[in-house]
Amino acid sequence: MAKIAASQAKRLAKATFAAGCFWGVEEAFGKLPGVVKTTVGYTGGTITNPSYADVCTGKTGHAEAVQVECDPVQITYEQLLEAFWNCHNPTTLNRQGPDVGSQYRSAIFYHNQGQKRLAEESKAALQLSGPYAKSGRKIVTEITPASEFYRAEEYHQKYLEKNGMARCHI
Repeated sequence: MAKIAASQAKRLAKATFAAGCFWGVEEAFGKLPGVVKTTVGYTGGTITNPSYADVCTGKTGHAEAVQVECDPVQITYEQLLEAFWNCHNPTTLNRQGPDVGSQYRSAIFYHNQGQKRLAEESKAALQLSGPYAKSGRKIVTEITPASEFYRAEEYHQKYLEKNGMARCHI
């Protein structure tokens, strides 16, 4: 991720995505030019300040998510959406690979009406083209307003990088 000057920080855009285990999703977004910060955490649920143990029960309503801060001059929201669609399977309800539960759902948490519109358009276009149209599989990704984002415990931040791993699953 690129470092930016304080003057650039004022124009950073925020985007939040859930696509299964947040470790791999963070890795995918963190490599994109223009992304200056990624934070893994929990959002979309009903309890305040959830822990990883809380979220793993599947009873909090929270999803494991990644909040992305980026320079919109260097990367567009459309490019972030493309990375989101490419880093997971948006046709599996509450599941990514071996991870099962609502905390692993596919979701886009929009921060403004422009993001909502672009997310909806992107989802609709993807559904009508490519492998999903041919296979008849329905994209189940939620598009919902961003709510409070709770930063995950420190050991989850940059987990793959800290542990010398290239990805989450075999």
